[in-house]
Amino acid sequence: MDLKEKIRVIPDFPEKGVRFKDITPLLQDKNAFKYTIDKMKELAESLNADVVVGPEARGFIFGTPLSYAMNVGFVPVRKPGKLPAEVIRQEYSLEYGKDSLEMHKDAIKPGQRVVIIDDLLATGGTLLSTAKLVEKLGGEVVGIFFLIELTYLKGRDTLKGYNVESLIKF
Repeated sequence: MDLKEKIRVIPDFPEKGVRFKDITPLLQDKNAFKYTIDKMKELAESLNADVVVGPEARGFIFGTPLSYAMNVGFVPVRKPGKLPAEVIRQEYSLEYGKDSLEMHKDAIKPGQRVVIIDDLLATGGTLLSTAKLVEKLGGEVVGIFFLIELTYLKGRDTLKGYNVESLIKF
């Protein structure tokens, strides 16, 4: 199945010059969505992961069905102030400023093998921060998976040293 055909490109959104990659047609197509999760499961099976981690919000969309298919747990990574228990925080740089992500302090056990999943690899900052959260808690990041990779933004360079896989490249 050619998943790229299921991605709608919207010019000049959210601002002029940007060609937004809309995943909703893929999500609406039950066969394409199932195929996507099955392909990600194939990538993850040999890694013997104990848990799947996904940053909000689109990491939840792919991470929860993947964790279900793999029969492992799912850990959400959230923006500050969204998680109710004690958290750890990781800051990262944006083009103009900083942001941060949080994870429950007890979400990852030392030695756990972790697959991180998100919808899109752009510059890689969000996913590098997610990986650092996992590592702060003693987890081992065994894979970082994406539906879409924007190769021209060179996010793989930010994630050097990690096992990075994507199903679609633009």
